[in-house]
Formats: sequence, structure tokens, C-alpha cells
Amino acid sequence: MEYTVTDLEKWDDIIEKKVQELGLDYYPQEFEIINYNDMLAYEVYVGMPSMYPHWSFGKAYERLRTLYNYNLTGLPYEMVINSNPCIAYLMKDNTLLLQILTIAHVYGHNDFFKNNRLFKEATNAEYTVEMFKNHADIIRAYINDPSIGYIEVEKMLNAAHALKFQTNRSTGVKCLDDEEIRRRKIEDYKNMEVNESIIVPRVKPDPPDIEKIPQEPTEDILGFISKYGDLVEWQRNIIEIVRNETQYFIPQMETKIMNEGWASFWHYNILKKLDLPQNLYMEFIKRHNDVVVPLEGSINPYFLGFQIYNDLVEKYDISKIFEVRSIERDESFIRRYLTKELCTKLNLFKYIKKEKKYIIDEISDEDGWKNIRNVLSDSCGMGSIPYIRVTDMSKLDKALTLEHVFDGRELQLKYAIETVKYIVDLWKHKVVLNTNLDGKNVKVICDENKKIIYG
Repeated sequence: MEYTVTDLEKWDDIIEKKVQELGLDYYPQEFEIINYNDMLAYEVYVGMPSMYPHWSFGKAYERLRTLYNYNLTGLPYEMVINSNPCIAYLMKDNTLLLQILTIAHVYGHNDFFKNNRLFKEATNAEYTVEMFKNHADIIRAYINDPSIGYIEVEKMLNAAHALKFQTNRSTGVKCLDDEEIRRRKIEDYKNMEVNESIIVPRVKPDPPDIEKIPQEPTEDILGFISKYGDLVEWQRNIIEIVRNETQYFIPQMETKIMNEGWASFWHYNILKKLDLPQNLYMEFIKRHNDVVVPLEGSINPYFLGFQIYNDLVEKYDISKIFEVRSIERDESFIRRYLTKELCTKLNLFKYIKKEKKYIIDEISDEDGWKNIRNVLSDSCGMGSIPYIRVTDMSKLDKALTLEHVFDGRELQLKYAIETVKYIVDLWKHKVVLNTNLDGKNVKVICDENKKIIYG
């Protein structure tokens, strides 16, 4: 190894002083140096020192290790946990320059975690590691409980994992529960009766159906099942564990382009201000270009975010990007700040698959750039997850009705059917999914025995 831990500590001190001079606001930062086997494991366990056991993690580890051993994939230079203190893992095999660049990159992520509103509203950095450890302990206790056991716990986790992103999509927005909606409807109805009698006598308006469940369509399918499903306490607890951990990760999904672009912007500007030796400076330019290189046929979040932040600094000033970092998510970031000039400069285009061939559908011209921007904005973060919501629960047989909010993108029927079966595993009653296929309304019905019927 061409450097020592003392060397890294020295460079960390230098970088942290530059970070402070540039105005970044961050949690206390801790670094841990790990080898490639550890990085494989941490990548599978999303960086957490403790996670509950489930076969999907082992499968992901074996797949990633095989791809890595055959040089079919690389490993990240680092991993960063949104916690206080912020924990980052550095690859032992990185060169000295890569470690310097990565340390600067980590401080960018750290600042983003602390200050972006989605993380501030939806996560509690002080208790992140403790939360995951407590969840792991609870799941292991259920596995070791003779009255429950691994097989039953695995069945619950399988179903909950299949549905984990079918939860509240709006981070930081408090959703009203049925009780509150009922109260408001009754209050509105009473006010309507008073107003009607004052103005002119009319036919009395119909009272609200306060028995309906849910009172309004809800996207939080897991939360609905947890509240109204025929579950025992440990089953409900497992669903809530999966829901809570998903809520922790949603801000990262919703800000992937912003977060990686922000960290790349700052590692670039910090290292330019360091008095790097010539050989390290040349490697810095190459490594940075490797990080922000545009990809053919897909979007590199590092590249797109980095370019938008640079464009904002050129048009406004450095204070603008701090404002943007605080209040936006990828969807609004792209919609507001991906301009026609940037689309043209970055040579962005949209393609579609037609008759087993991919063809360019839009280019960044006077009209096409808006469509490209809108497609990117609509499909990033949670926009890549089908929007499904609960619309009704039958009072007679407790059949659950779901609605796919169709936005032009059809469900992949094979996966939709398997997901509905997992819902039946949790709900234990018939489930009906309304969707749109080939321009027609279609019902996918799954009975209690998981038999599929099309309507």
C-alpha cells in the first residue's frame, strides 16, 4: 500500500478545512478502511453494520461476488451512511489519490444528508444505526421463537419485501388517516346543511359514507394491510419494520441525481484547491472524468447532477446551489433546471423499442427537449415504481380492490401477478387489481387460494 493511515488522517484534516472554508454543513465524519470482501457485504446490506437475516441478501452477495470475480462489475470507491456521526467506508485497494478524492466526495454526501429537506423530514440520523440494529434483533428473536420460527418469518419478509415500495411516496408529507378524514367529512356535511338552510331550502345532500374503508384511496398498501389485515402482533411488527426501513431509503432514491451530482461537484472543486503533487493532479483529472463520464443509452446520475450544478453556478452564484440542495428532489430538480441549452449540450435524446429495435423518438430540438426533460423527471426516484393504491375493502368478504394509476406505462403482467399473490399472503382474502393493458381496462383477480382470474 502506497500510503498509511496517518497519511489519510493528514489529508482528511486538510480536506475538512477546505470543506469548512467553502461553507458545507455536515455531521461529524468517521471513516473505516475495508477490503473488497467487506465492501461486497456492505453493498448488499446497504452499508449497515447490522441487518436482519433474509435469503435475498445472501443471493445478492453471491451474485455480486461472482460478477466481481469475473470482472463483469466493479465496486464503489466508498459507501456513506446517512447517520450522525456520518459513517463512510473506504476501499483498502484504492490509490492515495482515490482516497483523497473519495474523502472529499464523502463530505459532499454528508452535507447533502444533513441539509436536504427529504432527509431532514423523513429520517432521524441520530438513531439510524440503532434503528437497524433493533430491527435485526427483533427479527432474530422471532426466528428463534419456537412458536414462530424461520419459515414463518421468511414468508412474511418475502411478501413485505415484494411490496416495500408500495408505501407513502411523498416523503415528509403527513397522510390523513381514516378517522381524521371521517371527522372532516362529517364537519363539512354539517356546515353544508347549515349553509343550505340559510340560503334557500333544497334537497338535503346525501351524508358521507363514513363506513367506507379506506375513506379515500391510499398508496400506502403495506400500512393499510398492517392496520386492517388479519395479522397477529409479530406479523404486524415485521410489516412495520420493512415500512420504516423503506422510508429511510426513499429519500436516497428520490435524490440520487442531486446527491451524486452534489458530491461530485464538491470533490472536484475541493481537489482543485488542494496543493496536489503533479502526479496526483493528473490522476485526479482522470478519476474525476471517469466518475462523471456520460453513458451511452442511459443516464449517469453523477454526470447529469454535476452538469446542472455547474450550469446553476454560471447563471446565478454559489448560493443558488445551496438553496437548490436544500429544497429539491430529482423530479423537481430536473423539471426546473434541465434547460434546452443543457439538453443540447449533453446531447440528450429519448428512444423507444419498436418491433424488436430501438429507435430515437425525440432529440433536443425546440420541442423535443421538453419531452426528454419530462420523461426524465417523471421516471426518476419513486416515479420508476408503479403507482398502485387501495380504493376499497368489501364489507362482505373483505375483498381488497387496488387501482393502478395509469400514466401510459403498462404493468409487466408477469410481475404484477406475482406481486398480487404476495398481497394475498398478507391480506388472506381476495385481491382485485384494476389496470390498463393494450388500451383496455383489465382486472387481475387473485382469490384466497392464489388462483388468478382475469376480468
